[in-house]
Amino acid sequence: MRWQRAHKKDEEITYWLSYSDMMAGLLLCFVLIIAFTMLRSKVQYDEKQNELAGKERELIIQSEELENERLTIEEQGAKLNAQELKLSEQEGELLAQQRKLEEQSQLLKELEKLMGEQQAKLDNIIGIRSELIEALRSEFENSSLSIAVDEKTGAISMDSNILFEYNRATLKSGGKDFLGEFMPRYLKILLSPKYSKYVSEIVIEGHTDTDGDYLSNLELSQQRAYSVADYCTRKNSDFLTDREKEELEKVLSTVGKSFSEPVYKADGSVDAAASRRVEILFRLRDEEMIREMMEILNETSVNQ
Repeated sequence: MRWQRAHKKDEEITYWLSYSDMMAGLLLCFVLIIAFTMLRSKVQYDEKQNELAGKERELIIQSEELENERLTIEEQGAKLNAQELKLSEQEGELLAQQRKLEEQSQLLKELEKLMGEQQAKLDNIIGIRSELIEALRSEFENSSLSIAVDEKTGAISMDSNILFEYNRATLKSGGKDFLGEFMPRYLKILLSPKYSKYVSEIVIEGHTDTDGDYLSNLELSQQRAYSVADYCTRKNSDFLTDREKEELEKVLSTVGKSFSEPVYKADGSVDAAASRRVEILFRLRDEEMIREMMEILNETSVNQ
């Protein structure tokens, strides 16, 4: 009985030992499973972390790329704005230039109109001058007076030997006779109702040869021109009427040229005898002014 109880007790102990071993084994399995699971989770976690880190790097790269693109877009936008501003300024400049061209075009039309008007006046004056020159030429071509009418200017040159002694400024009797015949016929044309309104000035010019100094010749030429004018306008001169003298005094002027405009021979040398002369010439109203205006208008039109 005692042995049976002892044997039974040993069996119970062996049973519990086997059960404990089994439980310990199960526990170890559970621990291994849990460890494996944790390890696997750790690996998966690390993989996820690595994946997230990679995606984060990609996001950072993409963000940097987006930022670069944004900066590029902003830069391009700034350039576009600058170009737009420049285009706007250029458009303004073009509009200003267009307005200026329109103004210049209008001014050019006005200048052309004015040039046409002045050209017509100049043509009329040239026509009057041509008529006057032809009238003077016709008047004196068969005359016994030794004079010639310049076909371009209408100036009439009188030999100083007829009018004055050499190097003198007092009229000779022959010079007075010459003027007494010449001046009435000359003024008959210049002071006629047909032409007097166009004549602004009748000029008597004294000229000398090149002998001597300039100032002494200037004085001589001035005195000779003055002597002719004085003889023609003095009250006791009877070859002109009082009305002719009065009209002549309104337009008459004298000037001495010294030897500044000598006459030359064909070989280029100075013709002393021909250089000693008195010239009488006429100027028409507004002629010089219109010529100067035409020159100014021509220069203005060229510069446009």
